[in-house]
Amino acid sequence: MPTVRNAWRRRIVAAVLVLAAPAAAAAQIAPAEHAQRRAQLAAAIGDGVLLALGAPEPSADYLSFFQSSRFLYLTGVREPDAALVMVKRGGDVRSILFVEPRDPATEVWSGRRMGPEGATRATGIPARPAGELAMVLDSLLAGAPAFWVVGDFANPTGAPGFGDIHTRDDQIVQAFAERNPRLRTVRAVNDVIDRLRGTKSAAELDLLRKAAAITVEAHREAMRFAEPGVNEFELQALIEFTFRRNGADRPGFATIVGSGPNSTTLHYNADDRFTRAGEVVVMDIGASYRGYTADVTRTIPVSGTFTADQRAIYQIVRDAQAAAERQVKPGARSRAMMDSAAMTIAHGLARLGLVEAPDAVYDCEVGGQRGECPQFALHFMHGLGHGIGLDVHDPEQYYLTGRIAAGSAFTIEPGIYVRENVLETLPDTPRNRRVIARLRPAVERYRNIGVRIEDDYVVTAEGVEWISKAPREIDEVEAAMRESWEGPAPRRPDLVEWYRATEPTGGR
Repeated sequence: MPTVRNAWRRRIVAAVLVLAAPAAAAAQIAPAEHAQRRAQLAAAIGDGVLLALGAPEPSADYLSFFQSSRFLYLTGVREPDAALVMVKRGGDVRSILFVEPRDPATEVWSGRRMGPEGATRATGIPARPAGELAMVLDSLLAGAPAFWVVGDFANPTGAPGFGDIHTRDDQIVQAFAERNPRLRTVRAVNDVIDRLRGTKSAAELDLLRKAAAITVEAHREAMRFAEPGVNEFELQALIEFTFRRNGADRPGFATIVGSGPNSTTLHYNADDRFTRAGEVVVMDIGASYRGYTADVTRTIPVSGTFTADQRAIYQIVRDAQAAAERQVKPGARSRAMMDSAAMTIAHGLARLGLVEAPDAVYDCEVGGQRGECPQFALHFMHGLGHGIGLDVHDPEQYYLTGRIAAGSAFTIEPGIYVRENVLETLPDTPRNRRVIARLRPAVERYRNIGVRIEDDYVVTAEGVEWISKAPREIDEVEAAMRESWEGPAPRRPDLVEWYRATEPTGGR
């Protein structure tokens, strides 16, 4: 209806400010790149109004704040309670950023805010006080054909706010939708942003390289420091100290330092056990640098030298990783990495008697139904890897295409975990009783040995790059552990100088 369309056009003109030119400011990602991301998002959705919600202020001002990855991807804004509104009408796309205003009394407690003027200088997006969001958005939604939303939703692919479970963002979207009942479409477009995030830009790949370099330094420090009697929390403290000393924001995820039986728990992060001679330690760690997270795992012998049994397990895992690495080529099928690694592990476990044969199976429960599962999955039960980026498990383009390509950033992380109670997890069937009897001697021999080796890779037009070059061959790990530890290593000048050159100018 022409009348509605013209009224909507007037509201757009009244509510949206003219785009300001981006100010030259040091930042992790240039404002122009954020603008390109918003343009790509706009091109992927229909006409309407888009609302992207940032993360809220923590319930107490002494708690750490972390921005929503999708909002950070679109704006670069790290302050809480921010929102982005985009209005698309044909070929015309305009944006408004909403941020908390400057407030000296509040800033005493939680730090300096950008305020609308500072936000516009930093991002190039016209900005208004956060308190005006409801008024402006209701005006824009009146007569709009669609309401596209980005946020933390209980059902991120459906209509937010109308299910049985409501997040904070669900409640916000539902309130706007109920006040504007003429909306024909209310839909989350998180998946659209995730598709964009799956292909990393040159700037993003460079940040991942820096995150990986810091993580490698932490692994080297831990290898030099480790010895029998050291507690897992001491290794954790040294690792995280090394992160921060070299300019990392924080750990990108809960630091995993698992010794002895803890080495066989995939996401163990209590980190509070004293290590003992003759054990291995799995250290799965990642520095977050300017928001981008590495993910690198090394397994080391507490005593500095692998036992014969530990070497046997370790070498199978390393061989599996090498087999997967040989499949990493631009244009290659990503599934080939897993197939090669799984075959290597299956044959290696068969040699050790930890499975009956490379293709042996056991009775298991699959989706509530009795089925057959490969025996090698008793000791290698996770996927081979995942994308990395703003989140440690980040969207990766090969999830959708099945192909490795320029802009890919991912891990390869095979593992073998011989849990002492693994045979107790098998359903009680005649076949499984025979399997248990045959495998028990090997499980007893190798129990409590967990080995994971994980590295990070990025793909450019020039090819594939291994960016996490911490010691990983058996002789390299043992040599690193023979190096004397005489206190924390100095900062790496190259990383710190790069940090100074890109230090943020405002915001959190």
